[in-house]
Amino acid sequence: MSNQAPAVSPEEFDEIDAILDDLRERNDETPQWEFCEGVMAALICSRRAISADEYLDVLLGVAPEKTPAQELGDELAEFEGSFADAAQRQRFMDIWTKRWEEIASALAKEIESLDDDHAYQPEIMDVRGAIASLSEEERAELGDDPVPSFAQVWALGFMFVVENWPEEWAPPKDKDAAKWLDAALESIVALTEDDEGEPEVSPFSDDTPPSMSKARVNAFADGMWAVYDMYELWRGVGPRVETVRKLAEPGRNDVCPCGSGKKLKKCCGTA
Repeated sequence: MSNQAPAVSPEEFDEIDAILDDLRERNDETPQWEFCEGVMAALICSRRAISADEYLDVLLGVAPEKTPAQELGDELAEFEGSFADAAQRQRFMDIWTKRWEEIASALAKEIESLDDDHAYQPEIMDVRGAIASLSEEERAELGDDPVPSFAQVWALGFMFVVENWPEEWAPPKDKDAAKWLDAALESIVALTEDDEGEPEVSPFSDDTPPSMSKARVNAFADGMWAVYDMYELWRGVGPRVETVRKLAEPGRNDVCPCGSGKKLKKCCGTA
């Protein structure tokens, strides 16, 4: 029997996209799902287990759990993108958790190829390919706004977590592990850059126009292996251990800390 986590269905992805669209009505900075997917991958890889109560407000600017927007009144400004109601929040979290478990299950498995059926496959869009498939008239209607490269938005989501929780991504003391982390993060950062190469490859189908360079294909593969490397690295290193500092103890000739005004050796120090 396979222990692979259940996959999120296309209908569920459509559903969570619709929830994000609704949140965007109240907060126009609400990210697209691809960005959220990158955020989720980074949170799963993170050295410390960061709770939903901590990361959801940073990611979505949402109100506290069980506090629907209509109950906040004038306080809504503090939480720009609050869920419409408790049911919407719960549905979002149901799908979010299902995808989380799916990704975590994939990263915990040993794979030999990114083509492995159990390998992590991020839910990302080939926006440039979709636009290239349009007619000239349809493309002209879109204007000249920049179009993200393949996996660029995903990588920006991943680095969003690294930048917002830098203490969880500080290099470990072991020099080899620190180099390993640095190389992995460099691979993710490379994906945040624009693909300026000649389009030669279509990522999803040979029947659609090429939308990414061969260099981007290699960079994407490096980025996916980097996710596996970081997951393995932080699982091996473990969470940070807080340093416990012992307070200096008073000397026998110091004033007794009990407040009597006597020297310690004449007061509590006699015990």
